[in-house]
Amino acid sequence: MELDIVALSRLQFAMTAMYHFLFVPLTIGLSVLIAIMETVYVMTDRVIWRQMTKFWGLLFGINFALGVATGITMEFQFGMNWSYFSHYVGDVFGAPLAIEGLMAFFLEATFVGLFFFGWEKLSKRQHLMTTWLVAIGSNFSALWILIANGWMQNPVGAAFNPETMRMEIVSFYEVLFNEVAQAKFVHTVSAGYVTASIFVLGVSALYLLQGRHVALAKRSMAVAASFGLASALSVVVLGDESGYAATQHQRMKLAAMEGMWRTEPAPAGFTIVGFPDQEARETHYAIHVPYVLGLISTRSLTREVPGIEELVVESERRVRSGILAYTALNDIRSNPPGETHPAVAAQFEENGRNLGYAYLLKRYIDDPAEATPEQIEKAAWDTVPRVFPLFWSFRIMVGLGFFFILLTGVFFYLSSTQQLDKRRWLLWVAVWSIPLPWVAAELGWFVAEYGRQPWVIEGMLPTAYAVSSLGIGQVLFTIAGFALFYTVLAVVEVALMVKYIRKGPQPEGPLDAEGMQRRPTTSPVPAPAE
Repeated sequence: MELDIVALSRLQFAMTAMYHFLFVPLTIGLSVLIAIMETVYVMTDRVIWRQMTKFWGLLFGINFALGVATGITMEFQFGMNWSYFSHYVGDVFGAPLAIEGLMAFFLEATFVGLFFFGWEKLSKRQHLMTTWLVAIGSNFSALWILIANGWMQNPVGAAFNPETMRMEIVSFYEVLFNEVAQAKFVHTVSAGYVTASIFVLGVSALYLLQGRHVALAKRSMAVAASFGLASALSVVVLGDESGYAATQHQRMKLAAMEGMWRTEPAPAGFTIVGFPDQEARETHYAIHVPYVLGLISTRSLTREVPGIEELVVESERRVRSGILAYTALNDIRSNPPGETHPAVAAQFEENGRNLGYAYLLKRYIDDPAEATPEQIEKAAWDTVPRVFPLFWSFRIMVGLGFFFILLTGVFFYLSSTQQLDKRRWLLWVAVWSIPLPWVAAELGWFVAEYGRQPWVIEGMLPTAYAVSSLGIGQVLFTIAGFALFYTVLAVVEVALMVKYIRKGPQPEGPLDAEGMQRRPTTSPVPAPAE
């Protein structure tokens, strides 16, 4: 990667986004888990479930606070390092983010305070309502953010205005119900549920290994295993839905993820392992499972999955169409509003959706209209992301997903048969598995975002033209500042988490074997002596 303003801006945003995403999945998942635990407390009146809610709620609160700190900081980057992006899509991108701030964030921020400080001031059912509202707010926050991100992957419901050089909303309904956004939402929140479940499972397993807080640990593992198994299965199913959406709207990303250089006869096979070679345009030592990719991505036996080389040919056609749109755009902007020749307007209307492809030529020539066939071919190949990191990131993520199904399934069985403490080696597996959901989540985020390069808005705005006009020194300074700030926050979180996990849950009074709070027994007062 060359040291230029675009690469540095990408590095900065990638670093801060992936730092922030260390906190997000656990927040989403723990909010639901503690709501489930408190629901059981209200239904059974067993104090141990209140104790569980408070303990896991404390860890949720630490993660929530640091997630907010990193998320708010990220917001400033849109104006600092991505000013043209903000100008270009502010009308569309800003709407769901504004709703997220005004509705979801304030909902969860308000009720998270009531969750921590309302135990003695609210009734049990009132406090339960606040806990569920925190969970709803956390998940709604993810929804609106992923609607914005999903629009970047599939820009529907908006049109480019050549007079203002901005994208403008024409149908908020289409933006809201964008199929890519909806698939991303359910897949991402399910991954968050898995992350929280493995976290609770691992910490509880550690308590069993230490012989501490056994009753709480077993109940926590039962909830985490059942919730985690359902969530892990959902991740796989909903990941399939995301793959189908990619087939419809991001075919180059799908081809790169599979290391599929040439179109294969339908239904295409899934590559389990291989070593993609970008220069040779070949995937060496590939091992395929017949039919699987075709069935997953097209849900048919007859539809082909286009390979990279075929998609590059299509990109060439779109670059040529984009040149026509670029020429028409210059004519439109050179004339006063309302005085554009109808033929020019028609030319732009016909080719405008490919305008972004013309801007790919700016890397090779100042005026895309003067591009040579060789330059057009180079621009078309620029639509291919680096295949090797995408290929292996996706496979590691998928492999971990199936491991989570196995892990939660095993502990669900052990919990159902009351054998959680019978196999210590399995408890150690749970403990050492705690970081793995974060690995899978970060890889998933990498695949989603790196896979759509060179686009910041799929097929419309190249990443190279979305950055601010800053100097390399300024961006390097902000990278260093963000890296220091986020690293400090990450260290603080780990330190606080370790501290309170070691401390463990705090009992709220003596408990019997069933987890019910013991009531003080009263003896008859002897009669006074005569």
